[in-house]
Amino acid sequence: MPEEREEVEEKLAGWKPRTKLGKDVLSGKVTDIREILKKGIKIKEPEIVDMLVPNLQSELILIGGRPGKGGGIERTPVRVAAKMHRSGRRYSYGAFAVVGNGDGIVGIGKGSGKEGRKAVEKAVERAKLNLILVPRGCGSWECGCGENHSIPCKTEGKSGSVRVTLLPAPKGIELAVSDEVKKLMRLAGIKDVWIKTLGDTSTRYNLIKAVFDALKNLHGYRK
Repeated sequence: MPEEREEVEEKLAGWKPRTKLGKDVLSGKVTDIREILKKGIKIKEPEIVDMLVPNLQSELILIGGRPGKGGGIERTPVRVAAKMHRSGRRYSYGAFAVVGNGDGIVGIGKGSGKEGRKAVEKAVERAKLNLILVPRGCGSWECGCGENHSIPCKTEGKSGSVRVTLLPAPKGIELAVSDEVKKLMRLAGIKDVWIKTLGDTSTRYNLIKAVFDALKNLHGYRK
């Protein structure tokens, strides 16, 4: 969004790097985020990502809920928790964000705060500090086009009770996954994929973390 980009540019204008990597990025010595991720260098300042990946997008995972019309639960992007104190109830808010450029770079992050907006900002900021490169390819024997529309091979991931298996899919299958997982896949630049899940997938936090773990594990299959 243009407004969000303006806020980022204002933030970068007053940025004073605290780490060596940040100083190298600001001075122009480092210009490629992929080289940083390939070398496994820890990113400790979100401004580094803002400067090197100007087209970064973000999505919120619907981890909250409230009573819907006619019963059931209406999903919300912010989870509200309440604690009882002598002075009354105190509320806290939690959010879970996914960021990516739609071209092989993606990250996830969780944030909390006393306001919903603060929780969202923290979640996006932490997601920027947790980026990975996602290997893409055409690992489906039914396709074999050689393009980067799917994943190169089968991969597995886990988080809590959730276990997921991602399978390469041929062109045209699209994203055969749940709506929340689609957000992660789209921002990672994956267009066709199948998924198998085990465990309590209604816990969306664990589901997204398991899928993210599976994408991270793709690097273990590289020769």
